[in-house]
Amino acid sequence: MKIPALIKRNVALFSASQSFTGAGMQFSYGFGPLMVVALTQSPALAGLSVGLVGVSRFLVAYPIGRITDKHGRKTGIYLGLALALAGSLALGTAMLISSIALFIIGMLTFGMGMNGAQQMRVGVTDMFPARMRAEALGYLALGSLFSLAISPLLVQLADVIAQRTGAEPLGMPWFFLPVLILTGAVLVAFVRPDPKEIGMNLQAYWPELPPNKNPEPEKQDSFSARQLLADPSIRLAILSNCAGTGNMSIVMVLTSLVLHDHGHSLFAIAVSHTFHSAGMFAFTIPLGRLADRFGRSRIMFPGVFVSLIGAALVALVPHMVTVTLGTFLVGLGWAAANVASTAYIADRAHTSTRGRAIGLSDSFAGAATIFSALVTGPLIIFAGLPAAGLTAVLLAIIPFVLRAISGPLRESRA
Repeated sequence: MKIPALIKRNVALFSASQSFTGAGMQFSYGFGPLMVVALTQSPALAGLSVGLVGVSRFLVAYPIGRITDKHGRKTGIYLGLALALAGSLALGTAMLISSIALFIIGMLTFGMGMNGAQQMRVGVTDMFPARMRAEALGYLALGSLFSLAISPLLVQLADVIAQRTGAEPLGMPWFFLPVLILTGAVLVAFVRPDPKEIGMNLQAYWPELPPNKNPEPEKQDSFSARQLLADPSIRLAILSNCAGTGNMSIVMVLTSLVLHDHGHSLFAIAVSHTFHSAGMFAFTIPLGRLADRFGRSRIMFPGVFVSLIGAALVALVPHMVTVTLGTFLVGLGWAAANVASTAYIADRAHTSTRGRAIGLSDSFAGAATIFSALVTGPLIIFAGLPAAGLTAVLLAIIPFVLRAISGPLRESRA
């Protein structure tokens, strides 16, 4: 089926916006643990930054979904980008004045903003029929892939300026982000009409689409989280996303600490995280096409398994090449699980409730990140880096246990 020109244009704008705004999340995961250790002198608190991102995601994902269900996707995206801009300035300032309190405020604000901006994912699923929905998420992820070229260059530039001025190297990159975030916001402004409007009238924009057997309701749907979670297949999809996210949260902390402990530079750490991010975003279009063609579960569960293998490599073979390969595999596995589970939940929700449905899944993923952050630091202190890595492996096993108990994912579409 040919993609209408208006849909192509809107997706390209969202993807371009992601290419500018996506660099910040690499900083929060890649440098966050090192910032915490620098501010507190305590490796036990290394997971704090990832935990704060998880808390922010847990707090904002459902409320921002409710806002976008009521007022449109762009409203929530703008709100998210505004918070991200404020948070990035706070984080840079926190390192300049050595304030852990300001760091916590800044990371929470930045995390809420970036997770709010994730409503772009919901907007993209609004604009496509179910048979192309997972592939559409891959198109959006292209923007995050392009941001990989920006991040190491930004770090290198910030490092040069920090050396010349005597500023804190871990704080300087955050002051460059507002320009990128503002550019991303301008691109979102050109997305018209709002994706929610397209989703409510999908056949008007896709003339080749056959008549919908389940048309959108004329009035706003009521939403019940309890009713959504009563479906075993929905629970399985959410848990698979949580397992991939929790696994990844631990591994991203480990990657920074392992490489730093072996004497590698901030630039080398940024390069390693770039490979991780490449795993997250470079293959989302083929993964999405496979999920659309063969079913969500046939991509989701192999993805979780791949992330399990990657976590084992990072935990047990602490060398630059193997750690980078492991973190790449964790990113690739997360991509498969995230794309497939997000598409599955989008399939089961009407446009008027899709923001809250996907937001609920993101809230659970935030809770998994919080758990990962709480256990990572103490595990590193009392049992060493490998123990934290093995915990990431165990997290990835949970969906397979639930699948054995509850049965396979039930493939169906709204």
